[in-house]
Amino acid sequence: MAENMLKEVTISAAAANQDWSATVVTLFPEMFPGSLGLSLAGKALDDGLWSIDTVDIRDFAADNQQTVDDTPFGGGAGMVMRADVIDAALMSVKKSNQLSRIYVTPRGTPLTQTRVKELAASAGVVILCGRYEGIDNRVLDAWEIEEISLGDFILSGGEPAALALIDACVRLLPGVIGNKLAPIEESFEGGLLEYPHYTRPREWDGREVPEILLSGHHENVRIWRQTQAEQITQERRPDLWEKYNIKHEAKFNKH
Repeated sequence: MAENMLKEVTISAAAANQDWSATVVTLFPEMFPGSLGLSLAGKALDDGLWSIDTVDIRDFAADNQQTVDDTPFGGGAGMVMRADVIDAALMSVKKSNQLSRIYVTPRGTPLTQTRVKELAASAGVVILCGRYEGIDNRVLDAWEIEEISLGDFILSGGEPAALALIDACVRLLPGVIGNKLAPIEESFEGGLLEYPHYTRPREWDGREVPEILLSGHHENVRIWRQTQAEQITQERRPDLWEKYNIKHEAKFNKH
């Protein structure tokens, strides 16, 4: 069973494109690779398991002042990034037709682990980072750009979201995570949040590790972890809990 789950969670080296790439279209290229140059993602970057490139939007402005934005039609506060400038920046991206084009924005579809797996299994991503009040919608329509949100909150720009999205994809690439079974038991795998973890010391600050984890009885440990995952999901993410119940009721009815 674990082997079958692994096939669903990870990407086989044969199926995956070892030249997975991320191109970030941004006003702040100096923000990259940032945290992606460290830890597992950074080592994988050094090993050539993936690559990252940036496109500076200001390089495609038509005037000497490198103007990339203008006042919004219809009035309102703030500035809007120009369609013609963004279009020129996107045109410069090599192999853009082979890559998923994404605009990270609070109004987008919520990012899920399922979508992350799909992106990680593709040739790569082109991520457009907005600033100010956003981007002229015409260029988003013209390029058929997918809009993705990391949550119901506002950032100063798309760059931090782009870093998070790329990190989520890179860790699924073959050879990045040493323990191939690790992704199987993470949050969102199987529709639940992850169960609690414990390590040494056995007692800390008057708090003991749950006895069941010290029993050596693997089936009891598995049941305990499943129960914990279900309780945590029910308490913290009732939306996920509802989907989980619907899915399992459908499976039960089939049998």
